[in-house]
Order: sequence, then structure tokens, then C-alpha cells
Amino acid sequence: MTLHQIKLELETAKHPVAKALHKGEHGRILAIGFKKDMVLKAHQAHLPSTLLVIEGKVLYKEGLKEIVLSAQEELQIPVNIIHDVTALENSLCLLMQG
Repeated sequence: MTLHQIKLELETAKHPVAKALHKGEHGRILAIGFKKDMVLKAHQAHLPSTLLVIEGKVLYKEGLKEIVLSAQEELQIPVNIIHDVTALENSLCLLMQG
């Protein structure tokens, strides 16, 4: 239901839509939905994190490094490193932290 809710909210959203799928003592799993060209602005992960693209295509930027991720591709995100994510297509991602 959460993924469906994200897609509904994206219809009118101006920014990426994130919802928690799971929260635990040692981590969490977030679902993040993007419309094409939406940007998850520069931020840092404070826990070891993995970004998994479920649908679509995103551009991960970390300094001068740029990585395009398509559906079913994943990336380990370093702790305390500034990065951002831009949707190259309508996209749905999972962020697993902890």
C-alpha cells in the first residue's frame, strides 16, 4: 500500500516523496518516489546505506563522481559523504539504512 500511496502523492508533488516501510532499532527502509527531473538535494547518510532502484532511472552524484542507476541496480552510499540524487525518469527507489 505504501508504494501505491507514494505514486498517488507524486501526481501533485513538487519534491520527491519518501515513506518509511520499516523502522527498527538498528536501521530503516525508506521508499522514495520521484517524477522525472526531481532532485533529492545534497545531504549525508549517517548510517551505512544502500540505494536500490525498483523502477525508472536515477543519477547519483557525489562530488565529481556521477553514477546512473537503472531498475534493479543498487549502490552502496558512503557514510557522511555529501551526495544528491536526480530522477532521469519517473522512478521508485528503496533506501536501506543500518
